[in-house]
Amino acid sequence: MTSFGERVAGALAAHGPLCVGIDPHEHLLAQWGLDVSAEGARELGLRLVEAAAGRVGIVKPQVAFFERYGAVGFAALEDVLSAARAAGLLVIADAKRGDIGTTMDAYARAWLTPGSPLEADALTVAPYLGVGALHETFALARDNGKGVFVLAATSNAEGAAVQLARAGTGTLAGEIVREVSEWNAAHATAAPLASVGFVIGATVDRTRYGLPDGFAPAAPVLAPGFGAQGAEPADLARLFGALAPSVIANESRSILSAGPNGLEARIAERAALYGSMDG
Repeated sequence: MTSFGERVAGALAAHGPLCVGIDPHEHLLAQWGLDVSAEGARELGLRLVEAAAGRVGIVKPQVAFFERYGAVGFAALEDVLSAARAAGLLVIADAKRGDIGTTMDAYARAWLTPGSPLEADALTVAPYLGVGALHETFALARDNGKGVFVLAATSNAEGAAVQLARAGTGTLAGEIVREVSEWNAAHATAAPLASVGFVIGATVDRTRYGLPDGFAPAAPVLAPGFGAQGAEPADLARLFGALAPSVIANESRSILSAGPNGLEARIAERAALYGSMDG
């Protein structure tokens, strides 16, 4: 079984770091001439999957924009997830789940079990009930060839009060990275990247947040904040330094704003600005 870390490394090498966010905001649905409904979200998602296939390696559906419609929204999301994986794209479900015990196990099984209706390749999780509460999720992901991205340092202003809090000898953000890295080290494989990575905003000052310049073992970084949020492809190496080769640069509105007829050209344009990690 190929690990998620291996598949991420392959996608970055083949297509570069651009990850397309599938975020069917109300105003974007209206701009596209679609109903603000589960069907509209489904249509936007499927069109984006079609445009992204072969041009990038990774997509990231934002679960909340489907979940808001209830059961029909989850059905629409299932279609988008299935289509994306069938198209050969790695799919990161941005659900930010975080809980304890059997509740967290149930979340993990929903998103990371092969054959599940909501099957994705990776899941974003929140560690604020303790990194240890996520260990079973990490193990399930490893055993199924899946991945997990743990929130470490986010770019929203509200997050600083929590993530900059003192923990141990550093910040809470730094402590999260340390604990997750310890788990990765204890379950290391020969893969170029671990299968448990981190969410680190592109606009975050990593030094201020107490984050290291490298991870041991190396791990993927999901980096929102590129495109409409201000960071540009040319900034990636400066912002992430030694971590840059393992960064997944997420863009959503900067691509979706091109509309349904301009998607392929916009994705190709943005991907070219990043280039491939081996070029």
